[in-house]
Amino acid sequence: MDDKLWVIELESALLDDCNVNDIYSICQGKSLPEALRPDVWQVCLDVRNKNDQMCLFNEIYDLPFQNKLREDCQTVVERIGNDDEDKVSVLSDLESILTFYCKNRNLQYESDNGWIELLLPLLALKLKRSDTYNLFESIRDTYVPKGCKPKGNVFHVFRLLILYHDPELCTMLDTKKISPDLYSQQWFQCLFASSCSLSVILAMWDLYFQHADPFLVFFLGLIILINGRDQILNMKNSNKQEIIQFLTNMPCALETDDVVDFCSLAQYYSIKTPSSFKTDFLKALYGKQSEKGVNEEPCSVSQALCLPVSVYELVENTSLEICSADAVRFFLVDCRPADQYNAGHLSTAFHLDCNLMLQEPVAFVTAVQGLLTAQRHAIEANSSAGGEHLCFMGSGRMEEDQYTHMVVASFLQKNTQYVSLLTGGYGSIHHYFGDHIGDCLEEHDPKMCLICFKNQPKEKIAQQSNKRPTKTGTTTDLFAKFSSVMKLKSAEVKDKLMDIIVNPSNNTANASTMVGNAHQHTQERHVSASERNGKRYRNVAPVFSIDDEHDGDYCDPLESKTLLSDDKNKMPGDEQEVVTLNNYLKSPDIINAFKCQEVHMNGYMYDSHLIITPSHLLVLRELGRGQAQIMVRRPLASIVKITAKKRHRDLITFKYGFPEGDNLLITDMDRFLIPNASEATAMVSKYIVQTLDGSKLT
Repeated sequence: MDDKLWVIELESALLDDCNVNDIYSICQGKSLPEALRPDVWQVCLDVRNKNDQMCLFNEIYDLPFQNKLREDCQTVVERIGNDDEDKVSVLSDLESILTFYCKNRNLQYESDNGWIELLLPLLALKLKRSDTYNLFESIRDTYVPKGCKPKGNVFHVFRLLILYHDPELCTMLDTKKISPDLYSQQWFQCLFASSCSLSVILAMWDLYFQHADPFLVFFLGLIILINGRDQILNMKNSNKQEIIQFLTNMPCALETDDVVDFCSLAQYYSIKTPSSFKTDFLKALYGKQSEKGVNEEPCSVSQALCLPVSVYELVENTSLEICSADAVRFFLVDCRPADQYNAGHLSTAFHLDCNLMLQEPVAFVTAVQGLLTAQRHAIEANSSAGGEHLCFMGSGRMEEDQYTHMVVASFLQKNTQYVSLLTGGYGSIHHYFGDHIGDCLEEHDPKMCLICFKNQPKEKIAQQSNKRPTKTGTTTDLFAKFSSVMKLKSAEVKDKLMDIIVNPSNNTANASTMVGNAHQHTQERHVSASERNGKRYRNVAPVFSIDDEHDGDYCDPLESKTLLSDDKNKMPGDEQEVVTLNNYLKSPDIINAFKCQEVHMNGYMYDSHLIITPSHLLVLRELGRGQAQIMVRRPLASIVKITAKKRHRDLITFKYGFPEGDNLLITDMDRFLIPNASEATAMVSKYIVQTLDGSKLT
């Protein structure tokens, strides 16, 4: 009787103007009656009242790849085993819908892109062709991730998810050089339609569209791997192709009766994953499928060390009561040096000095044991500071964070589950709390805090120092302060979350150097853009050096790329302009170009070209398809120092600024990983001298 009642209630809701939330509350994750499935899917995909787009189709089949599209459609239709009359109808619908889709969206069909397989279950609904088209278009825009191609960002994100939940399995596949795109591309392209029977797909999509969560495909894929992890691990001595074939075919074993449990497990793992996994990658991975030739949203995660966590989620997680035992609860590990930790930290953070790993290995091992003990006790005590999920926090400065990455890597090597890294480190926490920072951090000292010292006038630091409260009250009081501040910041942060994609790099870059006045003892100071009021740097020799330990102070990424430019000797193209790379490199003003990687303070690394002209240093960032974007345009005369570490001689830091008395005011910096750094820096040095002296080189 209960089964009949919910079906009757569903029928009644469909007669009214119901939405996907109404559908979910009635169905509660059940498979749908066959007669109601078409209407429910149209409601869930928001196409119930959509216009007939197919009426715009001129019935002309003249695409450059039309023959290939027709052949692929015929091959698939022959395989499905319907009678001849049905085959003709299905073939006609397939080719018509896909031809119009390519024309309407200016897209190019490619074999094995999953479109045909995605469309076949929709044709089984036996709707009008226009309704089928609307469903197909909506599914591709809403549920199929953008960029499902070899080495695409979709699969880098999927790997991070596997690493978070099952690092041992991820390590085994990495060791075999089996990246997710080699076995899961069809999973994502057609939502498993090419791997499972029609009955399984219809039941799975019933639940998928009710949940209205585009990321569910990631967790469905994760469950498939985890369910077969023992078999996969036992294949470690098998050859690569055999393992790939096994992984690719794993969804074929699913039966209709498995679907409810399959989707329930996916939901369970979704709950046990930081929400940053979705908020940070949503804009880059989902949305209207781009037209041919249009660049996708940047989502460079190929070198991410582990799963990133946003500052908003960390603070919210720490300050709110979490009732569900399965929900994510972080144990925050502050990896900054002791002096930075003592100048301000979250009260819930466990301090693990990352420098100990190299300087005092025995002490580091002891500290890690203490960390794990503290975590276990905090969980047992049900403390708000305790959780299974380890979130590591660096400073947000490359100098220290490269060691933070080493610490995180050491945990991953031990197959530690639930390891993440706070996006932006301490700097992001400082920025998040803003003027309330003194109330929300323990022992915050504006005079010692590097962020305060860099960003604020001395008068304001003094005022904050006087206002700084003494360390009284409990952690609960601090959480109350978190909550009040978070309410003020919530709207602002939510807007920004969708635009933040993070790639904390685990690569320790290499560096080279320059010749010149390496032994000048010139004090250098970094200034913000508002302080750049000195004279142009002229007739003063630049300072080149190899640093023993450090290769430059931190420069706020928000302040970077503020150029000391002039119009003299300006080459074609302004900053941020997109150019054709090969044509641009043929410019007669270019002396030499060096292929390199541009290294950002937050860990991003971009394939780029360092270009030297008689008067400027330029950087072109590769965008793919022969295109590049002008990201940096620096006058050579503004370079005051080029530094490198003795141990990493290919990582070059160019510092820009001007002299002020005996000091050097550093206004900005760029870092590049240059394979042939000595040649590049020698040439830059040569033309800096020419620029400063006004002489001509022979």
